Amino acid sequence: MSDAGVEGPVQLPTTALSGLPLALVLTNPAFEDNPIVFANAAFARLTGYTIEATIGRNCRFLQGPATEPERVAEIRQAIAAGQDISIEITNHRADGTPFLNRLTVTPILDEGRVAYFLGTQSAGDIEIAEGRVAAVRMQLAEIQHRVKNHLAMIVSMIRMQARGADAHDDFVVLARRVEALQLLYQELSETGVSSTFRDEVPLGAYVSRIAAAVGHLDGGQGIRVNVIAEEVIVDAGTAGRVGLLVSEILTNAFRHAFVGRDSGLVETRVQRLSGVVRIQVSDDGVGLPEGSDWPTSGNLGSRIVTALLAGLEAKHAVTTSAAGTTVTIDIPGPESPAIA
Repeated sequence: MSDAGVEGPVQLPTTALSGLPLALVLTNPAFEDNPIVFANAAFARLTGYTIEATIGRNCRFLQGPATEPERVAEIRQAIAAGQDISIEITNHRADGTPFLNRLTVTPILDEGRVAYFLGTQSAGDIEIAEGRVAAVRMQLAEIQHRVKNHLAMIVSMIRMQARGADAHDDFVVLARRVEALQLLYQELSETGVSSTFRDEVPLGAYVSRIAAAVGHLDGGQGIRVNVIAEEVIVDAGTAGRVGLLVSEILTNAFRHAFVGRDSGLVETRVQRLSGVVRIQVSDDGVGLPEGSDWPTSGNLGSRIVTALLAGLEAKHAVTTSAAGTTVTIDIPGPESPAIA
């Protein structure tokens, strides 16, 4: 792990957050004075404080002579109430220079209680046009919304992972799943299939990237990966769930479908049909064990697939034989504002 962190009540895997260009910290209200327990490299670059000098301290160390007391009071009130807040406040870097901090603080809930506060920061000029402030606020709100949603998915996966018997192997697998979320952030940047400040994601291109990444990580040398994808635009939240879902199904195929075989084919399709978007993953492997009702029962991967299907309000079907397995997912389509 390149960024530092300390233990808290829920162990958030920070791999997916470390490389984000957005400056962020996690604080833990279970400890006295709600200290920072994780900070990424972007936060260190923004503030001038090393990560080591940040961990264990309350965020107030960024305050200085130019900090507005009324803004500080608003932030404290929101944290005490466990509420979201987006605000602009003058903070100070490690060398004492002031900067306009466009700050968003969001509580991360675990079983109804606040387990962490997520703070995202972005610097601006002290003198800034009011119209630009409004635009930046909208952009920050969109980023905060995405980060919050995907952290919630990580927390959910951790809770399910904790039920496993082999903690070491479980968390190796969990790290792979968090990589799927990290890929989503990469694809939402200007170097990916979408844009940092757009909520529209081309699902076919995104699923193609997911399939290529999972194939590289888990596929054997003789296993071919094929993707046939129509153009379908979805929002970032839907894309995140679909990406994780496809990642789980593909990983399951690569690990279990070709036991005893040196070659095979895994094919993923994205299609727009009447009223639905269909995601289909098929392989020409050995098929599921006789009597299997995957994903109704099974390991962590099965539970994650079931939860993601519910979140997408999707219907699914699994057909299997000695000639292979096909998983078909139908997601509510054009009538839903999430899919265009």
